[in-house]
Amino acid sequence: MVPRFRSTRRRLAGAACGMLGLVGAAAGQEPTSADPPAVVAFGKGGPPATLPAQVPPATPPAACPPAPTASQDCGACEDVLRNVPPVRPHPRAGFFSIPPAGPGYYSLADALTGTWREGPPKYPYPRFGLMQPSFFDADFRYLDDPKNTETDFFDPLKRVRLGDNWLFSTGGAVWNRYMNEYNSRLTETNNIYNLNRVRAYGDLWYRDAFRLYAEFLGAYSNWQDLAPQTTDVNRADFLNLFIDVKAAELGGKPVYVRAGRQELLYGSQRLISPPEWLNTRRTFQGVKAFRAGEKFDVDVFWVQPVIPNPGDLDSVDNNQNFAGAWTTYRPKKGQAIDAYYLMLDNTNNVTQQGIVRSPFTRHTFGGRYVGDQDGKLLWDFEGAMQLGTQAREDVVAGMATAGLGYHWKDAPLTPTAWAYYDYASGDDDPTGGTVHTFNQLFPFGHYYMGWADLVGRQNIHDLNFHLYLYPNKWTTVWLQYHRFWLASSRDALYGVAGQAYRRDPTGAAGNDLGQELDVVVNFHLTKHADLLTGYSYLWGGDFLKRTAGPGRGVDSGLYYLQMSYRW
Repeated sequence: MVPRFRSTRRRLAGAACGMLGLVGAAAGQEPTSADPPAVVAFGKGGPPATLPAQVPPATPPAACPPAPTASQDCGACEDVLRNVPPVRPHPRAGFFSIPPAGPGYYSLADALTGTWREGPPKYPYPRFGLMQPSFFDADFRYLDDPKNTETDFFDPLKRVRLGDNWLFSTGGAVWNRYMNEYNSRLTETNNIYNLNRVRAYGDLWYRDAFRLYAEFLGAYSNWQDLAPQTTDVNRADFLNLFIDVKAAELGGKPVYVRAGRQELLYGSQRLISPPEWLNTRRTFQGVKAFRAGEKFDVDVFWVQPVIPNPGDLDSVDNNQNFAGAWTTYRPKKGQAIDAYYLMLDNTNNVTQQGIVRSPFTRHTFGGRYVGDQDGKLLWDFEGAMQLGTQAREDVVAGMATAGLGYHWKDAPLTPTAWAYYDYASGDDDPTGGTVHTFNQLFPFGHYYMGWADLVGRQNIHDLNFHLYLYPNKWTTVWLQYHRFWLASSRDALYGVAGQAYRRDPTGAAGNDLGQELDVVVNFHLTKHADLLTGYSYLWGGDFLKRTAGPGRGVDSGLYYLQMSYRW
């Protein structure tokens, strides 16, 4: 292991301070109370080992500040920089798992090298091939602790001190994913292709007052038999490019204003998420003010969605404005209560499957309660109502989710099991004067409605079950089963991106959408590398059979294999 240069710098700084203390003693100066007493090398029966009390006190040399502590180097700047970035606990998504803890091997490399660990590594990136949180929220502050024993050869890239007031970090990730889709997108075309992605970021802080964050993205696709999705290709652009300015303090915690291009991630991510599965993660451009604390967080924002452009720099959709306020209260460890208001105004003119989708203005009011009791009983409840107008008609729509789970932490394979019911309203009469179809806004669709990516959180009933198994601490096996019905047989089937793409306006095709099985397996190879693979299959029900035809499939399958590396 390569020793971290920051720890070396602390030891050198401490040694320098000690030497200056000895010099001061020789000059008739007494060490300050922050320094240990200078020791004089006398044998038994010799003079006392500390300086005589009668030596008059004097001001220590200006070059020798107090000795470094766990959060300080030989300089006062660490007192400020140790608290940046202002990170908050990553919110639990739905049907979350509780990975095994305790002594063991936490990667394949650990097992091969015999590196037995007493607990999970402090490394902030997840032990999984998909990393949902944003890089700018990664917490590497443990590297400031001189007693830290967890080192890595990329440590010198994190929390680099530039003078007394500046802090810089960098990092990134790459992946390559093989995709094999049967009846891709519920067409009759098989699509076999490859996705590549590169991300790299730079993060610069001035004390705790100012931040400049920039993150590059390159997304590429090869050999597709269908036209690539909008998010498949984005050859060179900024995923994030923003500044943070400390504007005030509230309850002893700083309030920051963030301006520029930025990812948004809130709560369960059923409504706001930068979907990690996509080759181009979703991002926005605008302004956000936020305050994070131990118990209470509050965010308010106004942004516009950024539209990926394969051949040019991305730009915002000026016809969409997204604003809201999101609060989170954590009554105890492992539990969270969200309350939120979201407004999306879209003036684009869009009609799909004979349904006018926009223009609209949607106001979403919702809340969530998620948590666990003693790491065993698990729960997740969320509901939201939407009001507003759409194509000059009123909107009254809603969604609801209820999930209960249990974690057997002492059982073999440390299983976690969940049972869920998801509902999002549909419209029984699209010409009735009131729109009842829920709008899923900007969700993490791939995670929730099956990994085949065929169903969105609109006009849907989904009874689903989940089982996590851990054959060892570095292997995750995740099984999902979904049973789908349309909430209204006269409304459309909406895809993972919210698009209406299959419909029988008479309702004669019924509402039996089908059932899906998903198998996801992740091997955590090293602290940085993961191998993710899986298989998904949707067996189409009566609705898909009766709305099939030339170019329209009934069943659909997906196999994928992804190698990822983060630093």
